[in-house]
Amino acid sequence: MWDWLVDIIYWVLQLIQSIAQDWGLSIIILTVLIRLALTPLTIKSTKSTAKMQVLQPKLQQIQERYADDPQRQAEAMQKFYSENKFNPLGGCLPLIIQMPVFFALFSVLRERIPDGGSFFGIIPDLAGTPGGMFATDMVAAIPYLVVVMLFGVLTFIPQYITTRSQTGTQASSMRMTAAVMAVFMVIVGWSLPAGVLLYYDTSSLWGVIQQLFITRKVMEKFKAQEEERLANAPIEVDVVRRERKQRPHKKR
Repeated sequence: MWDWLVDIIYWVLQLIQSIAQDWGLSIIILTVLIRLALTPLTIKSTKSTAKMQVLQPKLQQIQERYADDPQRQAEAMQKFYSENKFNPLGGCLPLIIQMPVFFALFSVLRERIPDGGSFFGIIPDLAGTPGGMFATDMVAAIPYLVVVMLFGVLTFIPQYITTRSQTGTQASSMRMTAAVMAVFMVIVGWSLPAGVLLYYDTSSLWGVIQQLFITRKVMEKFKAQEEERLANAPIEVDVVRRERKQRPHKKR
């Protein structure tokens, strides 16, 4: 079912490689093009995250109000989301869109590119894995170890940036979760092709730079707008359930 996407990714990479003359550099350029195309969605995702942070206190009030009635609580929260035009999954859209590209690139490196391709000779085989190279030649595996460590570090940094100005148990818990996730990503990346890791590292580095210089400003501005809108807005979430009327019986 992924063949059509694999064909597209391979065709685009071939086109870029004919100009860049390096498969690794082509993957980096492809990643940048994808992130540029996703910029509008990323900004929308940032606004969704900002709105979630603003709405969180009111959502907690709803949860406390209907703590003894889970069904009523779910209905009230759904109504609150609808009234505020909020989609809880809106912040995940850019990541969801990139996942098929991630898996398609895996197939391209393993099946389409001759000898796996290389990255300026620094990474001689983009289809090779850090684990496989480490077992064969520890010195030659150093570049592979670098990209897999970046795989973990660049997973941790965005969450750290988000919580660095926060204090308390929740912020500490979020940083701990990010650290555990970073270690998990290194373990997963140990058996991934270096070209896939290069794609992820480039995408994550782009995300970090974007978060430092663009996302924060967009989020702060949008949060201020939402806080002003909700400053005096009451929570009107009482769910009115329609009473079931008995159907009239047909006379025989």
